[in-house]
Amino acid sequence: MLKPHHLFIKVSLFLVAMLLLAGCASTADKETNDPWETYNRWMYGINDGFDSAITKPIAKGYNFIVFEPINTGVSNVFRNLDDVLVIFNDLLQLKFKQAGSDTYRFVLNSTVGVAGIFDVAGYAGVPKHHEDFGQTLGYWGVNTGPYVVLPFLGPSSIRDGTGLIADIYMHPITHIEDVPTRNRRYALGIIDKRAGLLKAESILKEAAIDEYAYVRDAYQQYRRNLVHDGNPPDDEFDVFEE
Repeated sequence: MLKPHHLFIKVSLFLVAMLLLAGCASTADKETNDPWETYNRWMYGINDGFDSAITKPIAKGYNFIVFEPINTGVSNVFRNLDDVLVIFNDLLQLKFKQAGSDTYRFVLNSTVGVAGIFDVAGYAGVPKHHEDFGQTLGYWGVNTGPYVVLPFLGPSSIRDGTGLIADIYMHPITHIEDVPTRNRRYALGIIDKRAGLLKAESILKEAAIDEYAYVRDAYQQYRRNLVHDGNPPDDEFDVFEE
């Protein structure tokens, strides 16, 4: 398991390399913004092979062994921890009312919900929001940059990959001092997230003629919707400008 600062260095060096290559990249199609498609398809295949050989079997075993109520509780704990990042980015995006709602949600689930095991706030009608530093950069006008498939981490962009670095260092798990405990938390979070995607994966396999293009287009549309709070401009295409 990579330590946080090791992951930080690897992602940072990778993104710097991509930025340097951007000056040599051919003009990207405005809708896909994928000038590194050859590399991206290769890395997508590498990630898919690693997932098929290691991550997916572990996730299936996890779903088989862990009872559904416990599985749900684990997912809720990680969703609750993610709310710390959401609140931080709410404030950076000047969404003060939403920050208040998300803070209330976090406090309620952390106390009454027993460290987030139970989504008490959800039952009380407090909505779950999704904000990260990549969205914050987009809020302040930073272009997405080219689409890029990150090693092990999957679909991203220059902007979202850069935002990921900040999110990693802001996440509560990163600040657990005991290294074995921290790594176990990271591993459990990865397995839990992958287990939650097993059903969606079967839909993807059946629906996509070109799986790579399907994932890329879905990711880009999803991120545009998040940055614009579900209402992206019709003519909005983020293009990496040289």
